[in-house]
Amino acid sequence: MIMKRFGVSRVLEPKGTIPAAAWKIDNSRNLGKGEIRIQLEMLHIEWDNFCQICSHCGYDETRIKARIMQIIQQRGKLHNPYTGSGGIFMGIIEEIGPDTDTGNLKKGDRVFSLSSLTGVAMHLDQINNIDFNYGQIECQGYVICFEATSIVKYDGKVSPKYLLSAIDEEGNFLGVHRVIQNQKAERVSIIGGNPVTALLYAQMLTDCYGKGTHVTAIIDRNSLGMLSEREITAAYLPVIKRTCFVDLSRPIEAYESVIEQLYDPRPMDAVINLEDISGSEIVATLLVKDQGTVFYTSLKNNYGAGLLAADSMGKEVNSYALDGYVHEAHTFAAELIEKVSSNLEFLDAIYSVKKKQNYDVRILNRERKAELATERIEDFVYRSPVTAAMIDEALNVAQYDCSVIIQGETGVGKEKIFNIIHQNSPRQGKPCVKINCATIQENLAESEFFGYEKGAFTGAHTSGKAGYFEVANNGTLFLDEIGTLSLNMQSKLLRVLQENTYYRVGGTEQKRTNVRVICANNVPLLKLVQEGKFREDLYYRLNICSIDVPPLRERKEDIGCLAEAFLKSYSRKYGMEKELAPETLEKLESYHWPGNVRELENAIHRLYIGERERVIGEDAADRLLNGSVYESMIINLKKEFNRDERVDFNQIMEEQEKRLIAYALKKEGTTRKAAEYLNLPQATLARKKVRYGL
Repeated sequence: MIMKRFGVSRVLEPKGTIPAAAWKIDNSRNLGKGEIRIQLEMLHIEWDNFCQICSHCGYDETRIKARIMQIIQQRGKLHNPYTGSGGIFMGIIEEIGPDTDTGNLKKGDRVFSLSSLTGVAMHLDQINNIDFNYGQIECQGYVICFEATSIVKYDGKVSPKYLLSAIDEEGNFLGVHRVIQNQKAERVSIIGGNPVTALLYAQMLTDCYGKGTHVTAIIDRNSLGMLSEREITAAYLPVIKRTCFVDLSRPIEAYESVIEQLYDPRPMDAVINLEDISGSEIVATLLVKDQGTVFYTSLKNNYGAGLLAADSMGKEVNSYALDGYVHEAHTFAAELIEKVSSNLEFLDAIYSVKKKQNYDVRILNRERKAELATERIEDFVYRSPVTAAMIDEALNVAQYDCSVIIQGETGVGKEKIFNIIHQNSPRQGKPCVKINCATIQENLAESEFFGYEKGAFTGAHTSGKAGYFEVANNGTLFLDEIGTLSLNMQSKLLRVLQENTYYRVGGTEQKRTNVRVICANNVPLLKLVQEGKFREDLYYRLNICSIDVPPLRERKEDIGCLAEAFLKSYSRKYGMEKELAPETLEKLESYHWPGNVRELENAIHRLYIGERERVIGEDAADRLLNGSVYESMIINLKKEFNRDERVDFNQIMEEQEKRLIAYALKKEGTTRKAAEYLNLPQATLARKKVRYGL
């Protein structure tokens, strides 16, 4: 059997993998054997990918376009590092490379893809328009497909926007159909999903079971987007006869609400879960009957959690995770589109009269809910959407065996992020060596990194010593504060990373190493490169991927959950339960935290020890955070000046003004808030801030 080409020669980083798993691929225009260049007309971005980009860019259209272009420029393909997903495309075949099997396709054919964009090379010249309703963009550029890439000729029978939306689920439509066609189901629920997808599933169920089948839609009330409950209900009729609106993040209440709205307590024969909100899998398990069927259209929508939920309820549930390509499934999806065309046209009519500013409501509501729920991965707790996106990026990067730079201010938790990457990487369980480069003496650096042979220098161990690379072989080496290494040591480190070989100090035997290097620094390495303090070639060798850990002041939602987690830890340690008053949490959240998480942990420890009451009040936090500032804010004339000295009035007033402004900036965190606190115009305070170098 001859395998079709699938683009291995295009992989740049890391070598030895396939395009879909690679961090970066070659998107140059020239074609090789087994390659096809297609002129782009439209991209359909997978929904989780599209939502993440919109959220990241604040729903600003210019920034969204720039972000999509940036991802493609960095990776040579549309593969969002935060979500691990891409999309599909439509375009016209422009050129076919030599010795390429295209089946019946030829130059000039308008085609669409069934394979994900994560596995094909792409270049964009420009983005012309964004359709926020469907997650689609009109654009100019090209993709490089391969013989194994599944592309199909477009016959023009259905609208491209409906077709591309359906193809996002086409394998799942047919997968569900194959499972249920031999079963009898009178009652089926569809949880979540965008209106187009939900309608197509409902039509498929009607085709399979007949019009007597009762299909219920369950929609998260906080994820409606620009459509009202009344409009969604109307758009679903008559395909979906009953639509229930609930809060899926509260699954027990949601289940009880559905039963109440249906006026029928009988369990469902089958449930199709299209939603990725945590809690939807519990609702699905509660609704389905014993020995019933639950379909999860993606592993992301809590398939594993659903299995655990069924086990805890003592239910025997047939669970299916359906996510992937199914040959010829697009024709099945196209037939469903034609059958619900009137419903889709009704939806378009609603969309056309809505204003653009409502497009982001669905995601914003989800983020507001996320702010209320504390998430945990290992011992890392967070609540902020900013942190959640950063954690998603770290988990995605973990699976790629490449170098990573972790950057952020002192105390933000860079080592915690490293731990998450290592524990979720293919090298978990292998050696993990953590080094603080700032503590290594320059004259010992080479022997510490590469080891030495016996007698290599005065004071050397008689048996020699293994270096960091030898100890970490086949595992991970974490270099914290790498920017403190000398340029000479940086040069030697670069050679090892390039050649994967080194010599011990005083040795003649070349040693090979297989180590994943992850480094961290509290000053951006690119800034050090520009200042001539860090080698540019080493920077680009290390910077396959970078993760910026935001300071605590930029993720204030994390302050409360971190503070409570630290307090619980100290309560267990010292055997006395204490808690933070709501006003205390507000005080902590309003503070600037120049020392970030490390300073917060220290502050909670001191509050726990220093406060005798069980409830730690606002005054205690205020004294701790601002006490030293209060003491230094007012000039002590007796201390500062001798009795016989003359007093310089202007000097004293300037010094006092400087201290007041410094205090306000530290207390409030921003120039705007500091200006309000001092009752000054912001422009005036900003000028004085620059004048005093604050």
